[in-house]
Amino acid sequence: MIIAIYWFRNDLRLLDNPSFNQACRNTNFLLPIFINQNKAHDETPISQPKSSKLRKDFLEESLRDLRTQLKKLNSNLFELEGDFLQVFQDLQLQLDTRIIYCEEIQAEEELEQLDRLRDAGFEIRSLWQSSMIEPNSLPFDIADMPGVFTQFRLQVEKQKIKFTPPIESPTAIPPLPLITGIKNESSPLQVVIKDKLFYGGESKALYHIGQYFDRRLADTYKKTRNGLIGMDYSSKFSPWLALGCCSARTIANKLTEYEYEFGSNDGTYWIWFELLWRDYFRFLSFKTENQIHNKKNDSEEVSDARTNNYLTEFNGIKFKRWSTSYTGDSFIDAGMRELISTGYLSNRMRQVVASYWIYNLSGDWRVGAAWFKAQLIDYDVYSNQGNWQYISGKGLDHQGGRQFNIAKQTQDHDPNGIYQKLWLT
Repeated sequence: MIIAIYWFRNDLRLLDNPSFNQACRNTNFLLPIFINQNKAHDETPISQPKSSKLRKDFLEESLRDLRTQLKKLNSNLFELEGDFLQVFQDLQLQLDTRIIYCEEIQAEEELEQLDRLRDAGFEIRSLWQSSMIEPNSLPFDIADMPGVFTQFRLQVEKQKIKFTPPIESPTAIPPLPLITGIKNESSPLQVVIKDKLFYGGESKALYHIGQYFDRRLADTYKKTRNGLIGMDYSSKFSPWLALGCCSARTIANKLTEYEYEFGSNDGTYWIWFELLWRDYFRFLSFKTENQIHNKKNDSEEVSDARTNNYLTEFNGIKFKRWSTSYTGDSFIDAGMRELISTGYLSNRMRQVVASYWIYNLSGDWRVGAAWFKAQLIDYDVYSNQGNWQYISGKGLDHQGGRQFNIAKQTQDHDPNGIYQKLWLT
């Protein structure tokens, strides 16, 4: 008789979840859990909350939806609190099992968690499952992958590699083990916010993907993707991708079906192109030995940060002006106001406000990345760090950074000031 624990991390779905499917196949009793680890603040100079209320609400909605899906298959989701190691040690005493199934996340903190569990005697059975293309399908060893996206893309396209096919949801889940002393209570329902853009959960993700392709918005994606206002200028898949409420492989598969029915075009290609960018940032975490969080891609910067302590030199006044939308530049302030109000920001505005923080205010990119982490409902460790490093010039692609001309960006993307009026009046 095999008893195991399934630890949902950033894979809050049943469709195309190879790790959960493996757990269902190989166990007699399975306990699905999610752990809120109670780390209230990030270790940054601003001592900011780790997650905004909008981001917390989106997570809780996603957990509720997952619990509903599990209950339909006579299982459940147990949402637990506390230090992850203590949680598993307490469960081990009750269940008499040391087997943990979970998604593999190739980032420093998440890998350290699995190492600590192994050191404590747990047997970890983890699978990588968050990219559109499986790493072993790439036309090169992942340690030798190009450090520039264009070179990476050209080699993938040359081999005609599109995506790894998704797998179906499990049709049956092993029964829950007998366990006592665990309260399976979710957080209280939140008041519904009028005009809220995103609601968490796999069912909402699949509905959104379906309606996006049904309305044939994919055809115009390339033309509209740099828009600033509304839901339809871009795909808006990212909030659900970030928590794993849907997989990139599911989207790529839907895209292929769409192209088969309606034909491919610039819009459909650019959706795949952006999903490949997402993969690229993920695969960089293998190449850089998982150290994607702050300063470890640049040895001199590591030394400076440790000896001079950039935290003590941090200009809190500049950060407050930027983060609370009072820089005095109305285009930047509109973007930062949208971020605070919705937990979302278009890709164009993310680049523009990041450039302003780094180059106009001489801000440390790591502080900006931490603020995005706290605010964005679609925060993704790979893409967030990768994009901030890309703008600042601190990643593998050393080209001196990408400084944006704010006046030109304003004229190009909001010439009549409609976006600014929307968020500043």
